[in-house]
Amino acid sequence: MTWPPPDVPLADEMTQAWWDATRQHRLTVQACACGHRQHPPRAVCTRCGETEHLTQVDASGRGTVDSFTVVHRAPRADIATTYVVARVRLPEGPILLSRLPAEPAIGEAVAVGWVDLPDGRALPVFHPIEEETR
Repeated sequence: MTWPPPDVPLADEMTQAWWDATRQHRLTVQACACGHRQHPPRAVCTRCGETEHLTQVDASGRGTVDSFTVVHRAPRADIATTYVVARVRLPEGPILLSRLPAEPAIGEAVAVGWVDLPDGRALPVFHPIEEETR
């Protein structure tokens, strides 16, 4: 099977704005009036409990790898291995999980790229930033 898998979650009331931004290759995070940033989008701020003043704001598209794993046994037989899943910490605060093209170094700087889906949405996939572009 090729990646991405065909069973990417559909947009719902909480994630619609995020998915809409991916159609334009914009990485966004949810922002609360208290200043907290979070991902994935939720009905409530995980810092202050606010439920009404939550919006999607653009993120820088950069991050730092703070952990990763090399997957040798996929969760399903139709997903090819071996692949890398990294935990990427955004400067805005949230942490995202992402595939990476190769095994990274802890602390490595990464930038977002996109894998387009057949329905027009896109998945963010991070890749290492070359030294000269930092």
